[in-house]
Amino acid sequence: MFHSHIRTVAAASALILSVGVFAMGSRPKGDDEAVNSRIAPVARVELAAPSAAGAVVGDRSGEQLYKTTCITCHEAGVANAPKFGDKAAWAPRLALGLEGLMKSVIAGKNAMPPRAGSDANDTELARAVVYMANKAGGKLTEPAAK
Repeated sequence: MFHSHIRTVAAASALILSVGVFAMGSRPKGDDEAVNSRIAPVARVELAAPSAAGAVVGDRSGEQLYKTTCITCHEAGVANAPKFGDKAAWAPRLALGLEGLMKSVIAGKNAMPPRAGSDANDTELARAVVYMANKAGGKLTEPAAK
């Protein structure tokens, strides 16, 4: 008898709790904006191609573009990018000439995104390609500005 009384009380308590939950809705009411601010990420990352300090897009030198964009991968050889100044790695690429290298840079190649992920125009990209290639033993010349 004692055990059946406990079962009855437990069943009644469960019923009361479940009715209370349904009466309140599926979640407690509150300030949604405050909840969102408490669970917001600690930081946000925005990816954008950096531009050289003081340089206007279109006027950057090959070295400036290299130091703000290309260096990210070409300094350490990330994702098999030919390292800056590595003559052996650049040799087969130099055989393509500036036109062939520019096709790869503009379209993107392997892990490198189109235009090397930069906001550079064709002239600036060519300057950067010439700068990097010549530091690896190439003898490319920059095209005339358009």
